[in-house]
Amino acid sequence: MDYFVNDKGYYGDFGGAYIPEMLYPNVEELRQQYLSIIQEPSFQREFKALLKDYVGRPSPLYLAKRLSEKYGANIFLKREDLNHTGAHKINNTIGQILLAEKLGKRRIIAETGAGQHGVATATVCALRGLECIVYMGEVDIKRQAPNVARMKMLGATVVPATSGSKTLKDATNEAMRDWINNPIDTHYIIGSVVGPHPYPDMVATFQSIISEETKKQLLEQTGSAEPDYVLACVGGGSNAIGMFYHFINDENVKLIAVEAGGKGVNSGYSAATTALGKEGVLHGSRSILMQTTDGQVVEPHSVSAGLDYPGIGPQHAHLFKTGRGKYVSITDDESLNAGLLLTKLEGIIPAIESAHALAYLEYMNFNGGENVVVCLSGRGDKDMETYMKHFNL
Repeated sequence: MDYFVNDKGYYGDFGGAYIPEMLYPNVEELRQQYLSIIQEPSFQREFKALLKDYVGRPSPLYLAKRLSEKYGANIFLKREDLNHTGAHKINNTIGQILLAEKLGKRRIIAETGAGQHGVATATVCALRGLECIVYMGEVDIKRQAPNVARMKMLGATVVPATSGSKTLKDATNEAMRDWINNPIDTHYIIGSVVGPHPYPDMVATFQSIISEETKKQLLEQTGSAEPDYVLACVGGGSNAIGMFYHFINDENVKLIAVEAGGKGVNSGYSAATTALGKEGVLHGSRSILMQTTDGQVVEPHSVSAGLDYPGIGPQHAHLFKTGRGKYVSITDDESLNAGLLLTKLEGIIPAIESAHALAYLEYMNFNGGENVVVCLSGRGDKDMETYMKHFNL
């Protein structure tokens, strides 16, 4: 079974580029050039130097001893929260900004939910002196105010998306519209493994540094490069694909992707795509998405702005359909409790997104010797208001 993209831009039944004619030149330019550009030795040298000296990679693989004691397994945390800007998103924006420069683009647009991708995009635009416009749902602007302030401080223009649920899906729609209207000078830095080909493959390639490092670090710490389980939260799914990437072809490693169950999968307030969705097209690719019987997108719900998305990336859809990955969901309350637990046991406040992955440990039965890697995709500073409200802090 092949779990990676084929030369037509598909992962099994999923992927492709379902785009308006106006976008065809942009997407085609990327498709034709992205591989040759990112494989150039000079590109790789600059990319790796920035990841090391600017982002602070490699991020540590930390054996969480008190958490391990609680669950009866060796729980390792891949500390993406320690990256510059506080999440995994910067890995991709560094790669894409270098690519945009090679393509001669001077204007950068992005969409953001939790604001981490917006901050990471604004950061690299400031670093390289490029214009930056970030689209963000009006609801997310309110619940992620610190990140909005950071983007503005970094020189980005933050444009509110006021249609639909006013969250990530709508911000993506607005960014796509902008790109159609400004095809010549603009590069759209998509923040997840979604969108038309080649974006899912390109973003996955930049994020694959997560599992590349994990294998080396695990070998050093345990004598084996292969964990028994790898867990990550999934909205669109970029931290999860990055965490899974170098383990996908190793069937001994169990891949567990944790979606946002919201107020409960059947509550009408959920973002558990694989449980509720069916096959269709969203934001330029064929995948699995939450939709009504007549194909209208269902509004998702999650306490976490970064998982509040009605679809998953096409590679995730393929991993789910083939059974290579196990896709599960965790409720708002379970994720918040898991975030508090990690804080109390290990002195690490996780992003609520990452806390979804941690919460699933409650449902796993271990024999005692398993090595389990959880991707701690981001830090919880941006979520303090939500934590404070929920726990009356």
